[in-house]
Amino acid sequence: MAKDFAASEDPAVQAQLDRLAALSLPQGRLGLEVVRELLARLGDPQKRLPPVFHVAGTNGKGSTCAYLRAILEADGKVVHTAIKPHLVRYNERIRIAGELVSDAELAALLKEVLDLSEDLGPSFFEVTTAATFLAFAHHPADACVIEVGLGGRFDATNVMERPAACGIATLGIDHEAFLLVPEEGVPQEPLVRIAFEKAGIARAGSPLVTQSYPPALEDEIARIAALVGAPLHRRGHDWWAEVGESIEYRDRHGALSLPLPALPGRHQGDNVALAVAMLRHQDKVPVSERALAEGIRSARWPARLQLLGQGPLTALAPGRAVWLDGGHNADAGLAIGRHFEGQRLHLVIGMLANRYPATIIEPLAGRLASVTAVPIQGSESHGAEAFPGALWATDVAEALKALPDDGLPVLIAGSLYLAGKVLAANDEIPD
Repeated sequence: MAKDFAASEDPAVQAQLDRLAALSLPQGRLGLEVVRELLARLGDPQKRLPPVFHVAGTNGKGSTCAYLRAILEADGKVVHTAIKPHLVRYNERIRIAGELVSDAELAALLKEVLDLSEDLGPSFFEVTTAATFLAFAHHPADACVIEVGLGGRFDATNVMERPAACGIATLGIDHEAFLLVPEEGVPQEPLVRIAFEKAGIARAGSPLVTQSYPPALEDEIARIAALVGAPLHRRGHDWWAEVGESIEYRDRHGALSLPLPALPGRHQGDNVALAVAMLRHQDKVPVSERALAEGIRSARWPARLQLLGQGPLTALAPGRAVWLDGGHNADAGLAIGRHFEGQRLHLVIGMLANRYPATIIEPLAGRLASVTAVPIQGSESHGAEAFPGALWATDVAEALKALPDDGLPVLIAGSLYLAGKVLAANDEIPD
């Protein structure tokens, strides 16, 4: 298993992170009963939040949240944001009014939640979610942007009664051990089951905004939306977006020509479109067209096709571009492959033991000058045997130093946990 907690230089925070580290999801327990009881003990902070934008999906949900936040802030709104996982510091999970939660407040929040929940046996994610909602309820804001952690139906964040809007990004097979657990009364076809789980965030009266999917997945999401009474707004049916030299967007409110984001990759245009559609299909938080364009341009999202800057790690590979991507599944691999189409490059890869190296390597087939595999310190990751024909290095630094002097770009990929270590080593810690 990967370790979701992180180390902190603040002793008070570290004391609580040590307590978090001892928690895990009890085998066989899925549901929202524990997190609901925990929140009730805290005074139900989830009922005192500003309007919430809730985003699920297999890939793209974090980027969609980044665009939502950037657009709302460009409109002068005060925004709380909850993302996962963190890359370097646990504080990244809780952003209050645009700033990472302070160590002092984080230590107090975690202590309060952990002290109140000892008899409940909560999971890491339930404690984190409760602490996040408590923080957001303490501070006034105009909106909250909250990323689903795992699935949707049983994700700990799925306790809000009526978000301003819910969104579902791209869908694919991921987290099979949790999302495809056999259960009576649920779809049996794997991708339809994924759609069923993600659509679990739908709420009565809250707009549910989706990307376009194969018909069976669209039908399942439509079934869930109708069942709970969520107004459904589907790409290709209720709103449209063409991504080219710009993003040509239209819906019942009219048409917009929007800029491409600074974040590279065609898929980022699709994530922008979902964020825009979510904002335009809700009526709780007004946003100007000017803010849409400004926010799209200004949004940043680390470890997603990120070109690393000058730092201690990139200094080990002088004269070449060093890219970083935390993608770890088939859809992410396809996006990476499209981005580097026609380019020759070196790949440095590390993956958790429950991931499949081929999902990242195969989309780059024919373009790889070399593949060097590395372990992910602190996590259960693949060893050299999982990467036949690849070189092996003890860490990313060793892998970069061993590259030939050919000036070709290098991509470091395969895991957000690895990406976090790379950012820390290169002094590019998210703030």
